[in-house]
Amino acid sequence: MIKQTRPISRRTLLKGAGAALSLPWLEAMMPTSSRASGKTERPTRLAVLFMPNGVREDEWTPEGEGTEFKLSPTLEPLQDLKNDILVLTNLWNQASNYGDGHYVKTSGFLTCATINKSLGFDLNSNGISMDQMAAAHTAGKTPLPSLELAIDPVSIGVDTNVGYTRVYGSHIAWSHPTRPLARETNPRLVFERLFRAGNPNRDEAQRDKLLLDRVLKDAGQLRKRVGASDRSRLDDYLESVRSLERRVELASRNSKQDWSPQADMPPELKPAGIPSEHAEHVRLMLDMIALAFQTDTTRVCTFMMGNAVSNKNFSFLDGVEGGHHSLSHHQSKSESLRQYQLIARWHIQQYAYLLNKLKGFQEEDGNILDHSMVLFGSGLRDGNKHSPRNLPIVLGGGAGGRIKGGRHMVYQKNTPLSNLYRPMLNAFGSPVEQFADSTEELPGILS
Repeated sequence: MIKQTRPISRRTLLKGAGAALSLPWLEAMMPTSSRASGKTERPTRLAVLFMPNGVREDEWTPEGEGTEFKLSPTLEPLQDLKNDILVLTNLWNQASNYGDGHYVKTSGFLTCATINKSLGFDLNSNGISMDQMAAAHTAGKTPLPSLELAIDPVSIGVDTNVGYTRVYGSHIAWSHPTRPLARETNPRLVFERLFRAGNPNRDEAQRDKLLLDRVLKDAGQLRKRVGASDRSRLDDYLESVRSLERRVELASRNSKQDWSPQADMPPELKPAGIPSEHAEHVRLMLDMIALAFQTDTTRVCTFMMGNAVSNKNFSFLDGVEGGHHSLSHHQSKSESLRQYQLIARWHIQQYAYLLNKLKGFQEEDGNILDHSMVLFGSGLRDGNKHSPRNLPIVLGGGAGGRIKGGRHMVYQKNTPLSNLYRPMLNAFGSPVEQFADSTEELPGILS
C-alpha cells in the first residue's frame, strides 16, 4: 500500500499515448487534515433564475401541503426532482406593490425595496440585492465574486405608459442602491470570462491594470467638465471600472492563494456565440452557471431569463403563437391562458435542466445541487393583475444539508418575501438579523 501524504490536485490528468483524461473525484483529493477527520467543508452556491411576466395562477400551486403534495401542471417537469425542491406559497413583496406594472417588481425582486421613480439618470433601488450580500461574504475566495447573466440586452428609453426608465426592468442584482450590475448575454464571452478567471496570467493582468489606470485617469478628468447628472453616470461607471480593477488584482494574486479550480474547463466547450434560437441561448447560459459552480469560479449567479415586459416570441413551442408579455395580458381568455401556461411550464423545464445538471456533478459527500440553493421566481404572480402577492417561488438544492426539500410550504397570506432571504443568507454563511421589511426568518426552510 502506498501511503498518501499530500492531496492529489483536482486538475490531475491521467496521461499516456498522447491522450489525457480527467480524474473523477477521489478521497486523495481531500486535504490531509480533512481525510484524517473524515470531514470536509464544501462551498455553498447560490443561483437565482428570474422569469418575467408571472404565471397562470390556477395552474401553478400544488395540491396538498408538506410532504404530501402533488405538483401542478406547470410544475410537473420537476417531478423527478420533487425531493430536491421547496414550493413556497403566499410570499409577497410589499415594497413592489407600488407604481407600475413591471419595473418596480423586477428591480426590487432581490432587494425587497421600492425603486425611485426615474427617467434614467438617477437610478436608485434603495437597497442591495440579496445575491450581492452573499457575494460580499465570498469576496476573495473565488476569482469572480458573482456572475450576472441575461438573455435580453439592457432596455433603454422610458416606458411612457408608467413613467419609468426601462433600465429598471433589466436588473435584479444591485451591489449598491444606485449601482445595478452589468449582465452578460453572450455565452461565449461568459465562457471566456470563466476560463480567464480560472487560468490567470500575471503579465496579462498587469497589462489590463495599466489600461484600467488610464481609463480611470481620463474619466476623472472628464468628470470635472460635465454637469451633475453626467457626473452621477460617470461615478457609476468609475465604480464599475474599479470593481474590474479589483478583479484584475485578484487574478494576478491567484497563484499565491489557496483557490484552485475544482474541475477542468476545456477550451473546446466554448460556445460559438449567441444562438439564433431562444431555447438554445437559454440552455447555453444555464450550462455556464453549471460550469461556474462546478469549477468554483464563482458561488453566486443571477440569470434573467427575460427583461421586464419581455415580449419574446414563443411560437417555437407547440401550441403557442405570439409574445410572452402579450399573452400574459390574457384578460381571462381561455386560449391566451392556455398559451401563457405553456410558456411558464417551459421556463420550469429549463429550471429542471439546471437542477439536474448540478445534481449530475458529484462531490465527495454528494453532488453540487446538494451544496447549492437555486431560486426560481417572478416579481409578479399573474401578468394580467400585476400583483406581487403570492409570488411563484421555488427553491431547489440542499445548501450543504441545511435545507430539506420535498415539501410544499404554505404560509399565511402576505408573508414577506424578505423572510425567505434571511434563512437563505444564513445557509450561505452570511446571516443577517434584518433584511429589508423582513419580520423573521421564514420558518421551515432550514433543517
